[in-house]
Parts: sequence; structure tokens; C-alpha cells
Amino acid sequence: MEEAISMASKYLDMCPPVLASLKAGTPIIAIETGFFMQLPYPRNLEALQECEQAFYRRDCVPCCVGIVNGRLKAGLSKEEIDYLGRTGAGIPKASRRDLPVLVAQGKDGACTVTTTMMIADMAGIRVFATGGIGGVHRGAQETFDISADLEELANTSVMVICAGAKSILDLGLTLEYLETHGVTVIGYGTDELPAFYTRKSGFGVDYQLDTPAELAKTFHVKRELGLRGGLLVTNPIPEEYSMDKAVIDKAIAEAVEDAKKDGIHGKATTPYLLAKIKDLTGGDSLDSNIQLVFNNARLGAAAAVELSKLEK
Repeated sequence: MEEAISMASKYLDMCPPVLASLKAGTPIIAIETGFFMQLPYPRNLEALQECEQAFYRRDCVPCCVGIVNGRLKAGLSKEEIDYLGRTGAGIPKASRRDLPVLVAQGKDGACTVTTTMMIADMAGIRVFATGGIGGVHRGAQETFDISADLEELANTSVMVICAGAKSILDLGLTLEYLETHGVTVIGYGTDELPAFYTRKSGFGVDYQLDTPAELAKTFHVKRELGLRGGLLVTNPIPEEYSMDKAVIDKAIAEAVEDAKKDGIHGKATTPYLLAKIKDLTGGDSLDSNIQLVFNNARLGAAAAVELSKLEK
């Protein structure tokens, strides 16, 4: 595994602040471009900048992960961020299967949870904050539609801070998949799995931890034990931004039916459903989505600070 990462690193660029932080042992945290690039310009850049400020306020260096001209980027320059932001949804989302073609052909890519974990791991970055992970899609018993995020969590040593799996998914089957692959699911301050737009899902987590120091120590010990794979930390959306469960459930059910009628499947499913839900909720779901990302950024920064203390 280490040999493969070393070989892949020849395709990796680390921006000066990220490289300096890694050498100095400064707390650092990865964020994906996949979510932000789906927002309209200039809201995408504003949201990304606000997210980065949440890191700096906690003495933690942000590392925005993307693909530009076929180069894997651990840390994007201002010019690269502006370019990706202006292009927006025109930048294809890049999962594991897309990397060989995008890199070989010198193309751009907005990183998903999967590829952000991969590139963070190559760069030696151990904490990653995002919105929600992918998972097992509804009806997967027939379609076998399961996000690559779950397999990456089983194999790549990164702590992922999220608001749970996206509630458009089958949360029960997603938890079953994670259990089968040995991924520990932590509830931050809760014993119940958050459901992305809402704080509760009806499903339990493996363990509840209540402080960033506990999160950091758990992940640190996991690595010292030589256990492969990530640690999934589920952080409930703040109460003031949580959506009414009946409203969001109704919107999700309607969006799922529309996807079936329109023949949407595979990697197009999640963007389609999220866009539908945004329209059905009058944009409220998008506002909640942005706020939960900020909330995860704050917790991720605190966990990264605690982890750096242990690693020193």
C-alpha cells in the first residue's frame, strides 16, 4: 500500500502552505471540491472561503482537494479555486474509477468523498470534513447501486467528519455495509445516526464520543494498532438548521420517484436527487446542506488540532 502511494505521489502537487504545515506538524484538514462546485457561482466560492475561515480561526490549515490539468492537488491556489468555481458544475465529479482517465488526459475533476480521502492519504493528511457520505442507494437489492465512499472508508486511513450518509439513501443498509467492512461509526454527542438534513434517523451508531480529544485519541490508537481503514464521525446538523422531518421525507420520496420515471441511475443519481429536493423545498435543503458543512468544518478543525498533539 505504501509503495502504491509513493508511486502515485508523482502525480500529486502540494501547495506551499500545505507542504509547510505537514513538515511543521501543524494541524491540517482536507475539504472536497465536489460539494462546492455544485453550487452556483459565486456562492460556491463564498461558501468555500467561509469554510476555510472556520479552519483558520481554530489554528488549522485547510487543504482543498481537487484535480487540475491532470494533477492531483492537495491544496489549491487562489487562481485554481477561482477557475474551478467559475466553471462550477461544468467540472466533472471524480471518483476512484475516473482518476486514471482524468490524469492521463490532463483533465480537471471535482473530488468526491472517495477521491478526497485518496489524495489526503497520499499527502499524509489524516482528517477530512465534508457534508455527507454516499452509501447504499434505495432499491440496491436490485440495482447494486452502492457508493464507492463506503469501500474507501474500509481501506483508507482518514478520519471523515460528516453529517451522516445522505438521507436520500437507505441508511439501514448503509450501516450494515459499514459494519461488514469493519468501519467504526461514531456519533458525536449522540447515540443515533444523524440523517443529514435532520438530527435523527432511528438508527443507532457504534459508539458515542463527546469531545474532539476523544475522536483524535480513537483514531490515533486505530492507526497505532495497524488497523486499516478510516473512522467515520457523524455530527448532527445544528438544531436551528435542521429541516422538518416530514417535509424532507416527502421531498425525498417524490424525488426518488421522479428519478425512476426519468431513468436516472449510477453516478447521476445523487446530483439529480439533491437538485430535485432543493427545488421541492424552495431552496431550504441547500441552505441546510451548506450549514451542516460549516458545522463539520468546525468539528474537523478541532479534531485535527487534538490529533496533531498526539502525533507530536
